[in-house]
Formats: sequence, C-alpha cells, structure tokens
Amino acid sequence: MNWLDQVKWDARGLAPVIAQEASTGDVLMLAWMNREALQKTAEQGRAVYWSRSRGKLWFKGEESGHEQTVHEIRIDCDNDVLLLKVTQRGHDPGIACHTGRHSCFYSVLKDGQWQAVDPVLKDPDRIYS
Repeated sequence: MNWLDQVKWDARGLAPVIAQEASTGDVLMLAWMNREALQKTAEQGRAVYWSRSRGKLWFKGEESGHEQTVHEIRIDCDNDVLLLKVTQRGHDPGIACHTGRHSCFYSVLKDGQWQAVDPVLKDPDRIYS
C-alpha cells in the first residue's frame, strides 16, 4: 500500500497538520494538507499546505518569504493528523503567523478573555506589501 493511502483523509480529502519547530518544540501553526500537498512536502522538503480559503496549494512563504524547511513528517496513531518538524526560515526568530508573530498560538485565556502574550516580530503590512 502506498504511504499516502494510509492517511485517513476527511470527506474533503484533507488532513490537519501541525507545524512544530524542530529546535525548540514550539507549536507554530495548524494547517491542512491534501494528498498533493503532502506528496510535494515529502518530495521537496518544504512545507506545502492546502489553503481552504483560496482553494489551492499554498507553498508556505510564497508571499511572506517565511518558508518552512521540513525535517520530519509524522502521523498520529489514528492516521488522521500529521505533524511536521520544521525550521522556520525568513526571519530570526522565525515568523510562522500572518500576524507577524512566531506562532499562531499567541493568545492565552486569562480572566475570561483571550490576551495576546507574544510580540509582533514584524509588522504584517511590511510582510505582505
């Protein structure tokens, strides 16, 4: 059986994927992949996702320059969630979030409200100009 056939794709042909920084263990983002995105990621060693909003392949960093070099691809015990161990490129420290932050998980629940606790490393208007 082909390794791609072992992934349990949802009804839309997608699987969630977590990008984790290989050097620190930081969870950077959650995205989606279809079969083609996963195959290209494995072949190129660069993160390729499926953009649900745009309805097309999304080569991470194609607009921002913040690419992800993929060191390892893992799958969970149910074969329905993927994990990429990556190095975030294009800025030091790495920026994975479109808000200009290191991680998309920059808000924490405190006193019944979501509060941004991680700094903006680069103004998004300067990233996507």
